[in-house]
Amino acid sequence: MAKKSAGKTKPRKSSGRMASKGFPNPIDVHVGQRMRQRRTLLGMTQETLAAAIGLTFQQVQKYEKGSNRVSSSRLFDLSRILDVPIAFFFEDIPGDVQNKSPSKLMGVKVPELVEYEPDPTMKRETLELVRAYYRIPHRATRKRLAEMVKVLAKAGGEE
Repeated sequence: MAKKSAGKTKPRKSSGRMASKGFPNPIDVHVGQRMRQRRTLLGMTQETLAAAIGLTFQQVQKYEKGSNRVSSSRLFDLSRILDVPIAFFFEDIPGDVQNKSPSKLMGVKVPELVEYEPDPTMKRETLELVRAYYRIPHRATRKRLAEMVKVLAKAGGEE
């Protein structure tokens, strides 16, 4: 048997799974409603959707009611089968429901958003440069070009 600690223990904060005792989190309910809305719009039965994702129709029913949470990997499958972006499941969430997210229920403070520079590797200019670079047939020439680019970059705006 495990020994009990003599000190006081802090009460555990809720994970947010249930918004209130015994009821599903409203965000899970919203995701389930959006899932059902799209499935119905496509004229798809719960059985058909369940078969497409390798589950029983009862599991699909639980997802649609919000009584079971949809995992991120399952949400990925659902978005492909229902032909919608993942964001579709979270669109139109009312503000009062947004306030029932697990972090809000646990009282976690939201940090200030930090603005990041867009990833330069995702720019068309970068992709074109990399493609052109690898079309240079000689490795030694590519290496010299890379060194030259580094020198130019160090010089920065010194013109």
